Amino acid sequence: MSADPVATVAGAPVAVAEVDAREARLRGGPGAAALPAGGTSEGRQLRRWLTQLIVTERVVAAEAAARRLTERDAPTEAELLPDVTARLEIGSVAAAVLADARARALYADVTATVVVGADDVADYHVRNPLRFAAQRPGPHGWRAPSVTAPPLDEVRSAVAEHLRGAARRRAFRAWLDERRAALVRLAPGYEHPGDPRQPDNTHRH
Repeated sequence: MSADPVATVAGAPVAVAEVDAREARLRGGPGAAALPAGGTSEGRQLRRWLTQLIVTERVVAAEAAARRLTERDAPTEAELLPDVTARLEIGSVAAAVLADARARALYADVTATVVVGADDVADYHVRNPLRFAAQRPGPHGWRAPSVTAPPLDEVRSAVAEHLRGAARRRAFRAWLDERRAALVRLAPGYEHPGDPRQPDNTHRH
């Protein structure tokens, strides 16, 4: 096994053994049957993803420590990532990192100044008039979608919260991309899974 690091974060090496250990835990866990076989193109992509997770965890931990953030400062995971769409918006690595309370505290700190304008709220409601409409009673005790758009004043806070949540996710992802670009260096064979220059990237146009 090579002694060369798979990456460095602010000059500190990430050993191959750390990726090996993460992969071993996954392959020993309940979802092991769904994982790609080792040594295959998909298996190498899994190791690249694990490398991204490890370096991102290090970036986040260092930044949280520098800002003196603790778990007490953290919102819940459900507050930041309320549904599948939110997880897709922020990306799988960032979503995985936000399972840690210190990462959520950092998210809250980084995105604290994100605001959504009144015009944005009004425009969204015009484009999606039924998005936050209350359901109406249907037959047999079921609830049915509303066919009448509520006035903006009734749903303004819900729309604003929805838009601010999405804006905060975009802001955190952009911040995280910038910090990784500044601090992380990846070794050949451990490039980002989506890097078109690496041979196992199957996304083609």
